[in-house]
Amino acid sequence: MRPVSVLGAGSTVFGRHPDHGAVELAVAAARQAIVEANVARERIGAVYLGNFVGGVLTGQEVLAGLVADGLGLRDVPCTKVEGACASGGIAFRHAVLSVAAGLCDVALAVGVEKMSHAGTAAVTQALNCALDHAADGPSGLTYPGLFALLWQAHARRYGTTREQVSAVCIKNRRNGLTNPLASMGTEITADMIANAAMIADPLTLYDCCPISDGAAAVVVGIPELAREALADPVRVLASVQTSGGARIAAHGDLTSFRATRAAAERAYADAGIAPARVDFVELHDCFSIAEIIDSEDLGLIPPGEGGRWALEGRTDRGGDVAINPSGGLEAKGHPVGATGIGQIYEAVQQLRGRHPNQVAGARIGMTHNLGGTGVACTVNILARE
Repeated sequence: MRPVSVLGAGSTVFGRHPDHGAVELAVAAARQAIVEANVARERIGAVYLGNFVGGVLTGQEVLAGLVADGLGLRDVPCTKVEGACASGGIAFRHAVLSVAAGLCDVALAVGVEKMSHAGTAAVTQALNCALDHAADGPSGLTYPGLFALLWQAHARRYGTTREQVSAVCIKNRRNGLTNPLASMGTEITADMIANAAMIADPLTLYDCCPISDGAAAVVVGIPELAREALADPVRVLASVQTSGGARIAAHGDLTSFRATRAAAERAYADAGIAPARVDFVELHDCFSIAEIIDSEDLGLIPPGEGGRWALEGRTDRGGDVAINPSGGLEAKGHPVGATGIGQIYEAVQQLRGRHPNQVAGARIGMTHNLGGTGVACTVNILARE
């Protein structure tokens, strides 16, 4: 397998884009990435596009081919991939594998979702496509309800408190204030969080990431092309995908996701590093409690300590490990198919030393994208060249 570098990255703002469709958003992000990579479009040998509910919410499929057409790419294999909320991360891994395996020297990964035009009921129904309808559908459970159960299980086992989980919300929304790609950055207090509308006990409104529109893209290629790129390249040390429980009953432990643990272990092995070497991580905080569970599953924080670390500021920039310095899904929003590649975009900016919320001295970064009830997971480790 050949080494692979990120040559260029692009992203739209994650938020509401009432005047732009999914294809238009994806093309805009991809153009940014291609320009930055400084490669002729004829050299792009494959396109992978992550999208989850485009067909359900917009009635439009074949998005990969439409985006390639919008970019002027001809006779290139174009593939849409779907893995619920991990769709973008899977698209990135496929692009990396195409280059690493020698199928092409340059590949484009794009993630996009258009959601804000649809009502809450329609979006909820669409997102519930990531559940096993036969097994879990009759329960009436939605994802806020599921993560409320996870929080309750974590609290029973480890004593995780409202104050600790609120620290995650406060940090991420604050980080979003200074990230121009984040639509939901704000200063909030523990009292505001506790007194907000109850969504699924104990989750209140501020514990939940907002639905969004948006797109992100990266161009990956052989390191020899890095000298020609218009921005500092970033090396891909590991890109791993795993599967986990496809239904809730498959999880014997509601305080952890098996797919995340397995992906992290393989990623560390592939990269040849220990968790302590990771300077920052962009992880899947679809709900505030998810950040605590994910950080423990990734081996960055000891089991049961995630809440305490958040409250003590050890996951802020300048702490032991910076978690979601971009603001994460809670501040950026969650345009589902775009999220995984949006995380790569944020990590690349950190490793180039150009992020508005720069982690001082960042040399190794991680991204984590989780789908459904933990049915799909991708973990990537990136490093400064």
